[in-house]
Amino acid sequence: MSGNNKEYYMRAALAEANKAFEKQEVPVGAVIVCNDMIIARAHNLTETLKDPTAHAEMQAITAATNWLGGKYLTDCTIYITLEPCAMCAGALGWSQVPTIVFGAADEKKGYRTISGPLLHPKTVVESGILEKECREILVRFFKKKR
Repeated sequence: MSGNNKEYYMRAALAEANKAFEKQEVPVGAVIVCNDMIIARAHNLTETLKDPTAHAEMQAITAATNWLGGKYLTDCTIYITLEPCAMCAGALGWSQVPTIVFGAADEKKGYRTISGPLLHPKTVVESGILEKECREILVRFFKKKR
């Protein structure tokens, strides 16, 4: 996939992060792509739903599996503005998503801070797509909160 397509899909994830920002949610967005089509769009809803598991990735996984009619995302790529946490990485592993693309690293809560495999063994991970934009919305959100 060309870099331009990756940026296109990450911009769609950023649009979701902006929706979260407007709702006073931590601004993380995700889209799931299958056969060059976005089949799921989601953003954090933990405050809105009063549910600590309502992360963008979890919402996107549910929407995508409903759309596909099955529990596996074996032909999909997920684009996320922030590195998944351990919970979301585990869910992505169980869904067998083959490719994860994220914008900004999460040095505090990202799945890479946990030792041991959380993702499916064949999962390919790519990071840094629109990293500056993905990080900037988070910085803006937390500055506003302080």
